[in-house]
Amino acid sequence: MKSRENLVRLKQFQVNDKRRQLDQLKMMMAEFERMNQDLEAQIAFEEKKSGITDPNHFAYPTFAKSARQRADNLQGSIKELKVQQDAAELALEEAEAEYAKAAALEERDQAQKIRA
Repeated sequence: MKSRENLVRLKQFQVNDKRRQLDQLKMMMAEFERMNQDLEAQIAFEEKKSGITDPNHFAYPTFAKSARQRADNLQGSIKELKVQQDAAELALEEAEAEYAKAAALEERDQAQKIRA
């Protein structure tokens, strides 16, 4: 019986850990999106200041070019994090199902203990 209680606590810990990981991924994605928006605003400002919006133009601002590259890299990172988020959500669902099963078994054991 005691081992079942430990199993329930372990499953609860795993659920909490998966939720924490999922929350961290969401926070990272939000931060990357905020950084990307800042870069896009800086790019627009530089393009407006120089009057050149074509990145292939020889006089296109160097800062805008590098900021655009960083923004593209952030977009790639956001896409990778989205894949990780999807996997983390699936892992959380599985952990929650395992926890529910362990908790149900624990409740059944408690009910049997009371009847006996």
